[in-house]
Amino acid sequence: MDRSYEDFHKFMEKHPEKHVVEIDTVEDKKGGKSLLTLFFRNSSLMLAFLLDACTQDAVKQVFDRLYENLGVETFKATFPVILTDNGSEFKAPELLERDAQGTMRTRLFYCDPMASHQKAHIEKNHEYIRYVLPKGKSFEHLNEENVTLMINHINSTARASLNDTTPFKLAQLLHDDALIASCALQLIPADDVHLKPALLKA
Repeated sequence: MDRSYEDFHKFMEKHPEKHVVEIDTVEDKKGGKSLLTLFFRNSSLMLAFLLDACTQDAVKQVFDRLYENLGVETFKATFPVILTDNGSEFKAPELLERDAQGTMRTRLFYCDPMASHQKAHIEKNHEYIRYVLPKGKSFEHLNEENVTLMINHINSTARASLNDTTPFKLAQLLHDDALIASCALQLIPADDVHLKPALLKA
């Protein structure tokens, strides 16, 4: 199956109704915990999942969990097209594209090597993560509740690019309620949004 960036554009020309989810990982250090991030281009919603190791199997487990929680049809509608880089954790596309029975559940494409600008939306959105988890800071203290809290604050930050609304509010209009519920997403009041390291301090 062709999965190049050129193939991605050809596919989208044929299927302009399908929305794109950019995926990536954020690491604290090689071999340590990392975050799997998913960015929905149509709403600017970002999800993040804590990985004990940045591996193909760890990424697959997240997708399998989402697939189980959302159900077949909702998962397919939510993740119709995935765009990512050539990181080793994404090098086995069949693990993400197909379920345990071999049924196709999404289409995965790769950016060109050394071309992070081809998934610029998620790269830019990682800046919000770095407000809370600066580069060089260990992720070893993190748990899923910490990550969900951080993501809720990020998704509750109004964006000029969204006409001053938030990704969360837009997601309520564009995504299935099951996604919001299964990922424990909720709106943080504007006055309470806090994107600094102190957010995750006990």
